[in-house]
Amino acid sequence: MPSSFFPNISRIPFEGPDSKNPLAFKHYNAGEVVGRKTMREHLRFSVVYWHTLRGVGADMFGVGTWQRPWEDGSNSVAMAMKRARVMFEFCEKLGAPFYAFHDRDVAPEGRTLAESNRNLDRVVRELKTLQNDTGIGLLWGTACLFAHPRYMHGAATSCNADAFAYAAAQVKKAIEVTHELRGAGYVFWGGREGYATLLNTDMERELDHLGAFLHMAVEHKKRIGFRGQFYIEPKPKEPTKHQYDSDAAACLNFLRDYDLLRDFKLNLETNHATLAGHTMQHDLEVAGAAGALGSIDANTGDMLLGWDTDQFPTDVYLTTQIMLTLLKYGGLKTGGTNFDAKVRRESFEPVDLFHAHIGGMDAFARGLKIAHAIRQDGRLDQFIRQRYSSWDSGIGDKIEKGKVGFRELEDYALKLGEVTTNQSGRQEYLENLINEFI
Repeated sequence: MPSSFFPNISRIPFEGPDSKNPLAFKHYNAGEVVGRKTMREHLRFSVVYWHTLRGVGADMFGVGTWQRPWEDGSNSVAMAMKRARVMFEFCEKLGAPFYAFHDRDVAPEGRTLAESNRNLDRVVRELKTLQNDTGIGLLWGTACLFAHPRYMHGAATSCNADAFAYAAAQVKKAIEVTHELRGAGYVFWGGREGYATLLNTDMERELDHLGAFLHMAVEHKKRIGFRGQFYIEPKPKEPTKHQYDSDAAACLNFLRDYDLLRDFKLNLETNHATLAGHTMQHDLEVAGAAGALGSIDANTGDMLLGWDTDQFPTDVYLTTQIMLTLLKYGGLKTGGTNFDAKVRRESFEPVDLFHAHIGGMDAFARGLKIAHAIRQDGRLDQFIRQRYSSWDSGIGDKIEKGKVGFRELEDYALKLGEVTTNQSGRQEYLENLINEFI
């Protein structure tokens, strides 16, 4: 691809930790093998369309500030085609193997659904050409079911059946174009699938409608032969007061309740986990234990602010914790490390996009190497195994295998006397152990 949108920036090199070049990787070396896979294979980095190309740096107190020289001020199909070329040049120079989008990120919404679909088809042809030319792939696609006024009451959970039908048609098309672009997955994020007040909400009916909607999506996926993974992305609030996909546990409960667990995994985001009152590692462990850990949105929030700030991740403790859990459950497969993150309003020049992604990729590379070293060292895993060793034999083994009930346990406890074999949790020792590697 000819360079035209970032003319003063070359492909970002790996120069190592001693480099002072702000446009070089210090830790992310795509071909470096960690364990049995390269960093590129472990991390599967993805750049998002919505923040990187469609954001303008606006907030609730001010208009946009970001300088994007390629924009002509229109929302035309021609501008969308140009934007696609910007995205692929950015990914190529960054060395990111994937990108992700909402349908309305890549193509303008028309006056009718048919016009919107035609617009999307035209841009998809361009995206397909760019993918073939560069080798950059689509990590996942999704539909924007929250921005247009028709979705003010939700989409799959709307009180208006016409809005539900329109959303279904929009998702049908979005799954089809994701399939056409050989997307590795498709994400459902219910931006307005929730409520502002229960005074006007029939929750039971809305949840039933959401379950039916997702079953329709699964049926259509099978009908067209799309083999990508379906994901649900949890978030507790914003823009609603309460969202039905509030955290990993709520999503898993919903999927089990509506017999959808075999068809979905979770796409987990750090800032969403913290808004739910959890750490990212907590939600990863919840999903991993259920066999539903699929993909991650890599960002972080400001701990002093109670909203979704979508900042780039630079905290090595955070990335180490994430990678410890990902490695524990076998790593990313169809999913990836998707930078659902935006530069700050004050970081308005195009080069700031590179600085932000380089920092996030380096932070995850360090987290990967540290997590792998901790697992190779073995002391952390050995401590956990020892802590639960009473379950490996004797009464613990019988409990886990379902060989005893309350009556047998009462007999055992009467003979036992007092419990005297508890051991220290050693939290401080374990925190010090992690610090050895960081």
